[in-house]
Amino acid sequence: MKFLYDLFPLLLFFAAFKLYDIYIATAVAIVASFLQVGLFWVKHRRFETMHMVTLGVIAVFGGMTLLLHDDTFIKWKPTLVYWILSALVLASQWFGKKTVIERMMSSQIALPETIWKRLNLSWGVFFAVLGAINLYVAFYYALDLDAATRQEIWVNFKVFGLLGITLVFVVVQAFFMARHMQAKPEDGGSTANRTAD
Repeated sequence: MKFLYDLFPLLLFFAAFKLYDIYIATAVAIVASFLQVGLFWVKHRRFETMHMVTLGVIAVFGGMTLLLHDDTFIKWKPTLVYWILSALVLASQWFGKKTVIERMMSSQIALPETIWKRLNLSWGVFFAVLGAINLYVAFYYALDLDAATRQEIWVNFKVFGLLGITLVFVVVQAFFMARHMQAKPEDGGSTANRTAD
């Protein structure tokens, strides 16, 4: 359910694009992102980093798209979100006691510290690569086609391509984690210490 909740601005963007155009879709995505953050706050009394990053970027770049009637800005939005996430994830390799990935997942699974760092590094690099791929599809792919067709290709890739690539990456990461999982300690840490010895 949370997966669909996280995706609902994207799904509404896609539906509005198919029914109307990129500008209506952008306006819908901005409103949906504000709604997403607001509803999350009402329910949990906190904000999620991913929601806030997405909201900030879509508010600015979506707003510029609408103000200047130029889809260049909205096409940059996924790249900026991915690159901001990449920077946050990679920075946690060197700052703080735990990496971002370990903080997010360590309550569910136990892994050696070196594996947490590898996972974190792979997610940071993955986000950076996704941002670059989005730029390629948005601005350099199929330059021989007309602008409307290229715009449609980009929207379809943004919704299905980036999501599909991410799902494949998650599955690969799950297999990697399964090879290194340790038993979660019931007594406050002695099991993990024995496993690491």
